[in-house]
Amino acid sequence: MAIDSNAGGVNLSKVTLSKATPSINLTKPGEQQGNMRVNLNWSTGSKGFFRKAKPIDLDLGCLYELANGTKGVVQAIGNNFGSLDAEPYITLDGDDRSGTAAGGENMHINLARPELFRRILIFAFIYEGVPNWAAADGVVTLFPTAGPQIEVRLDSPVDGARSCAIALLQNQGNGITVHREVHYINGAQKEIDEAYRWGMNWHSARK
Repeated sequence: MAIDSNAGGVNLSKVTLSKATPSINLTKPGEQQGNMRVNLNWSTGSKGFFRKAKPIDLDLGCLYELANGTKGVVQAIGNNFGSLDAEPYITLDGDDRSGTAAGGENMHINLARPELFRRILIFAFIYEGVPNWAAADGVVTLFPTAGPQIEVRLDSPVDGARSCAIALLQNQGNGITVHREVHYINGAQKEIDEAYRWGMNWHSARK
């Protein structure tokens, strides 16, 4: 855990989930928060050996299951950008096709009523470019409205894998926990679904 503070005395603590410390409580039972931002940032992979390669287009998305049993996906593919004030209470800002946008890609999760969620699997998918995660050097950071920032680095890369399940948020009746996954998967959303037994039906789509 790294603790930082600015001159104003505001605590900007950050927790990095690792193999040694893979989980943290995001919300306590009965605790309400605001809109949590989930940020994905990465390198274009266009330097050095990869300077002649097509820039990596790394997409942020999530599978969700609500407490009422509703399941779905929030992602740029198929224009499934979600909604913050209605189901699924998750929205994706947009699509950074190059990795050069200073803010990366951002997803927001409405935690005003955390009991509405059963589980959320945050993932990244290499839509275009060489599937080389070491070149991408990705990092996902969760910015809850209360508590420390939570960072998950996409380390231990598996070259050739198109997808990476990054973090699993679960509500098991004692608040929401965040568990580091960093599970590289050979395939796309359908294969992520199968790996985590989400149980959805998939069809081809583009963005």
